[in-house]
Amino acid sequence: MARRSWRRWAGIFLRGTAMGMAEVVPGVSGGTIAFITGIYRELLDTIAGLSIRSVARLRYGVVAFWRTTNLGFLAVLGAGMVTSILLFARVILELLDSMPLLVWAFFFGLIVGSCIDIARHSSPRNLMRVAPFGLAAGLLLSLSGAIALEPTPLWLFVGGMIAVSAWILPGVSGGYMLLLLGLYPSVIVAVADLEIDRLAMLALGCVAGLAAFARVLSFLMRRHYGPVMAALTGFMAGSLVKLWPWRTGASGAGDLPVMPWMYQHLSGHEPMLLGVMAAVLLGLGVVGLLVLARDAGTVARA
Repeated sequence: MARRSWRRWAGIFLRGTAMGMAEVVPGVSGGTIAFITGIYRELLDTIAGLSIRSVARLRYGVVAFWRTTNLGFLAVLGAGMVTSILLFARVILELLDSMPLLVWAFFFGLIVGSCIDIARHSSPRNLMRVAPFGLAAGLLLSLSGAIALEPTPLWLFVGGMIAVSAWILPGVSGGYMLLLLGLYPSVIVAVADLEIDRLAMLALGCVAGLAAFARVLSFLMRRHYGPVMAALTGFMAGSLVKLWPWRTGASGAGDLPVMPWMYQHLSGHEPMLLGVMAAVLLGLGVVGLLVLARDAGTVARA
């Protein structure tokens, strides 16, 4: 029993590290990673279950409160995310700077595989009726230009609310929302340099946004699971535009996707077709392995 418990917490920590790395990259959602690794519903229901009413359970003791609210799960997952962000933020940014085509191609394959997996959780009827609306919303968001907000305490708080709402939704990247708001560079610098004052305001916004949005999303997932999955499938498909490796400018909000030969003409750089294709397949393969592991675990628990 102790060994099984240790393996469970280690698995949750590793999922947290994967979610943290995903959130560093604008366009990749930590919620997507949570979904394909099999912890999404537990994450959503745990967050949605936290309220003023749940605090009343403290009268039974801290240990009872901790267990009944599943805070151990959130603590271990959050520790994995924080560890990952602190360790890999600069590494991922350097990779995006040195080999952007391969990095974006890998995440493109990752989201394609995730999109296929999420589509499996809806019916063909829902996909035909609801997914086009999600697709339109995803395309609109992907092709929208960035605004430039000053990283003041107020805007960092608002940015945290918006980013965390995106973080918990598969297919929407919290990092990308910060990029659209013009806050992403400031937040990454704050993380890398441990600027506590800015990070504290961002964290407060995250807490406020999570408390509000998680309950709404949990309700929708319980009552309208199939249509929600169809909408997310369409939204993720639309968001692929943002992850297309070949773009008119530096990777970021506002640049547009182009064909490889046009990329070479505009940038003067090789399109690296074989490398990009290999990276896309690697991303697909990673999702496939994660889904197989998740489904195998589900069968084992049944």
